[in-house]
Amino acid sequence: MGVLTLQRGRALAAQGQYAEGLAQMRQGLAAKQAAGAEIGRPGELALIAEAYGRSGQAEAGLRLLDEALAWMDKHGEDRDTASVYRVKGELLLRQAVPDTSQAEACFQQALTIAHRQQAKSYELRAAMRLARLWQQQGKRAEAYRLLAEVYGWFTEGFDTHDLQEAKALLAALS
Repeated sequence: MGVLTLQRGRALAAQGQYAEGLAQMRQGLAAKQAAGAEIGRPGELALIAEAYGRSGQAEAGLRLLDEALAWMDKHGEDRDTASVYRVKGELLLRQAVPDTSQAEACFQQALTIAHRQQAKSYELRAAMRLARLWQQQGKRAEAYRLLAEVYGWFTEGFDTHDLQEAKALLAALS
């Protein structure tokens, strides 16, 4: 029940129905916690934080990510660490006063963790986000090199959203 409610809320938030979507996501997370299902909690907190960011509530999302990082530290779970840091970087850029240096550090950390874990999808997402930031900072060549290296690893799945987005970003950077 909790996972389905969380995913239904995620879908609603993705459609721009933030209030209802966030409420269902939080309800789903609470139901999972009440049932004693804690595995994957940091990743779920990152999903909710991301929805908060898209709804214009970056600070609320950042508080959830702090909770996720504390939970991972306490429980030694690190499978969603790269996602948590990538989302944290995104939210730092969505604040009223963006913190670009801290966001860049988060994207770098997400990239390093994903690479170490050989989590290529997470690595691609972190590379895309860092490349976009560098593009905005006028570091086009560095952005292209970074993203081309990660993109070049893939040999299939080029019809997926992430790889199509990466290809378009590479074209814009070249």
